[in-house]
Amino acid sequence: MAKAPRSRAAKWTRRGFIGAGVLAGGALLIGVGVRPGNPVDRLGPVVAGGEGEQLINSWLKIDTDNIVTAIVPHCEMGQGVHSVLAQMLADELDADWSLVKVMQAPADGNYVVPDAIRGFMAPGTLDAPDWLEPTWNGLFTKICELADGMITGGSSSVRTTGQHTMRIAGAAAREMLVGAAAKAWGVPASEITTANSVLSHKPSGRSAPYAQFAAAAAEQDMPQTPVLKAPKDYRLMGTDAPRTDIPAKVDGTASFGIDAVVPGQTMSYAAVRRVPVPGTRVAKMDAGAAKGMPGVLQILNMGDFIAVVADSYWQAQQALNAISAEYTRPESTIRSSADQFARFAAALDEAGESGGKEVVARGDAKAAMGGAAKRISAEYQAPYLAHAPMEPMNATVWVRDGKCDIWTGTQVPLFARSAAAKALGLSAEDVTLHHPILGGGFGRRLETDYVIMAVRIGQATGYPVKMIWSREEDTQKGLFRCADLSRFAGGLDAQGRLVAYSNVFTQRHDPGDACDCAFYDIPNKSIRVAEAELHLPFAAFRSVDHSQQAFFIESFIDEAAHAAGRDPLEFRLGLLGKAPRHKAVLEKAAAMAGWGTPTAAGHGRGIALIESFGTIVAEVIEVDMTSGKPRLANVWCAADPGYAMNPDGFRNQMEGGIVFGLTAALYGEISLKDGAVEQSNFHDYRMLRMDECPSIAVEIINGNHEKLGGAGEPGLPPAAPALANAVFAASGQRIRALPLAKHFA
Repeated sequence: MAKAPRSRAAKWTRRGFIGAGVLAGGALLIGVGVRPGNPVDRLGPVVAGGEGEQLINSWLKIDTDNIVTAIVPHCEMGQGVHSVLAQMLADELDADWSLVKVMQAPADGNYVVPDAIRGFMAPGTLDAPDWLEPTWNGLFTKICELADGMITGGSSSVRTTGQHTMRIAGAAAREMLVGAAAKAWGVPASEITTANSVLSHKPSGRSAPYAQFAAAAAEQDMPQTPVLKAPKDYRLMGTDAPRTDIPAKVDGTASFGIDAVVPGQTMSYAAVRRVPVPGTRVAKMDAGAAKGMPGVLQILNMGDFIAVVADSYWQAQQALNAISAEYTRPESTIRSSADQFARFAAALDEAGESGGKEVVARGDAKAAMGGAAKRISAEYQAPYLAHAPMEPMNATVWVRDGKCDIWTGTQVPLFARSAAAKALGLSAEDVTLHHPILGGGFGRRLETDYVIMAVRIGQATGYPVKMIWSREEDTQKGLFRCADLSRFAGGLDAQGRLVAYSNVFTQRHDPGDACDCAFYDIPNKSIRVAEAELHLPFAAFRSVDHSQQAFFIESFIDEAAHAAGRDPLEFRLGLLGKAPRHKAVLEKAAAMAGWGTPTAAGHGRGIALIESFGTIVAEVIEVDMTSGKPRLANVWCAADPGYAMNPDGFRNQMEGGIVFGLTAALYGEISLKDGAVEQSNFHDYRMLRMDECPSIAVEIINGNHEKLGGAGEPGLPPAAPALANAVFAASGQRIRALPLAKHFA
C-alpha cells in the first residue's frame, strides 16, 4: 500500500489568459488559458472534430444549430460543477440556457487549470494589471503543464476556473459576435444587444442567431480584457438554473468509470487483494483451488497485491476468495489503534509546551498564559476515516503495441496518465485516458494507486481488463483520512476573555492554515505541529485538515466559553470584532435556530463556526438525548460563499457536506488490529441512514461577489463540533474523542 507520489500542483487558482478565436464551417471556438504556440492541430480533432470545424484554444464553441458547448476542464463527481461552469460562461455570453451543452475537456495535456495553480502558489499575482496578465498567465500555464495540473479538488472549480476563465471566455465571445454583427450591419456595436443567443439591432429591427455570425466573429481581434457583468446584470448567475447532468443520471444513460467497455473487444475482469498491512508484500500464496474455477483466465502475484482475471467480475472475486496467502513482516511496530495514539501522545509529550514546529505565533502566548486568571486544557482525538464513495475504485485498461488506453474516474486525469506511463515504461503521449463522470470522489480519486494497479494487470495480460475493487478492499486497503491527537491550553482573564491560546497536534497536511481560527481575535496565540508517524497511507479527505481541526478548535472554544461562564454564542461573538462577515454568518445561524429560546426536555443545541476554502459556515445542531443516545433533530446552516452562482446547487452541497460530516462524527472510525484495518463494509463502517438524518435548513449570505468561496467541502467541518457541543448542552457530557456513538454504546 505504498503511496504513489503526488503532483506538487495538486492544489488550486485565478484568471485565464485569453488567446484567439477562429472558426470554419460555422463553429466558433473561443480560447482561454492559452499558452505559447498553436494547439489547433492537437485539439481540433478531439473537441471540434465535426465536419467543417476548426479549433484554436477553446473553452466554448457555437455550432450551426446555435448550440453553445462549454468545454470544462474539471471532473463531474456529483457536485454539479459542469453545469455551474457552463452557467457562468453562458451568462456572460447571453446564451439561451436551453441551447447550452457541456463537454468534458480531454485529458491529453492541452487543457489544464492554471488559475488553480496560480492561486495556490502566488495569490499575490491574482490582481495583476491587465498589461501584465499575459506574462503571469503564460508562466503559470507552463507550470501547470509541467505539473500535470488538470485537477478537481479544494472546492476550487467555480471560484477559480469559473470566475476567471469561463466568465472571461463567455464575455470575450459575446464581444466578438457583437463586433461581427456591427460590421455586417454597418451600425455601432454599442447599439447591438444580445439575449438568448440572439443578436439584435432595435433601431433597424434586425436580429440574427449567434450561429449566423460565428464565422465572422472568429475573424475579430480577440478582446484581452472583456468587460464582465456586475451582479445587477446577471441573468443566469445567481439563479437555480437546472443542471445539465441530471437527466442522464435519472434515465441511466450516464456513463461512469465502472460502466466502461472497450469498443469491439471481449472484456475480462480483475478482482484484487492488496497486502493487509502497509509495508508488507506477498511472501507466498496457494492458488491451487482457484486455478480450476470457472472462467478464470490468469492468477497474478504482483508482490504488493494478488489479482485474478476472469470472464466476469463475480468469477474473479470468487476465485480470489479461494486463494490463501502469507505476507512478509511489517517494519512498523504499530499494531493497534492504541499503538497509533500512543505514538501521537509521545510526540506531543516530547514537544511539551514549546517544542515542535510553530506554524502560528501571535503576541506572547506563554507570558499571557502565566498571567491568566484561569487556565484550561483539553485533548482531542480524531480517528482514521475511509472515503467510501458509492462507486468503488476501478479502472479499465488495454495495454498493447506500446500503447495504453485507460477508462477511469479520476480527479487528476493528467497525473493519472503520467503515473500509468511511468509504471508501464511508456511516454505520456502513448497513454490515452478516457475520463467519464465519477461516482463520488471526496479526495480519494486524487490518488493514482488504483490506476497503477490496473495498468500493471493490463501489461501482464495484454488484453482489455476491467479491474474493480470490492467494497471490502476499498474499506480495508485504500488510503485514509489521517488520525490525529491535539492538545490545547487556554488562558482567561478576570473578565472571562480568552487572552492566551496554545495548541499542538501531530498531522498537518492541507490547507496549511486549517489549524488556525484566524477570524477569532485572540491576542496571544501559539500553534505548533509535532510530527508523528502515520501507520496507514494518507489521502486527502473531503475538507482535508479542516475535517479534524474544526472539531478540535470549535470544541475547545466551546469549553472556553463554559469555563468563562458565558453563552457559547455570545462568547464567540465577543471574539469576532474584527470579522464582520463571520459575525453576520454566526448571527444568522443562531437566529435560524432560535438560539436562546428553551429547548424540549433532553434536547440541546450546539454551535460551530468555520471558514474553509473561502466560504464561511456556521451550523447549529439540535440533538435529542432522551433515549440516552444522541439522535439528530435539526441542523441550521448559514453560509457566506461570497456569491452563490447557483443557490440550489450550493444548498445541495451544504446539505451533502453536513450529512457527510455527521456520518463521520457519529460513526466514522477505521481501527487497527494486528496492523490491519478491522472494518470491511457498511455493516461495520456505518453511514448515516435516511431515518437518522435531521431536518436541514440552509440560508445563504452573498457577502462579497468579487471573492467567491467553494461549496463542495465547507459544509462538513462545523458538523462534528456543533454536534459534540449539542451533546454537552443536552447531557453535560463533553466528548473529546470521535466517533460519538462509541461513547453511548
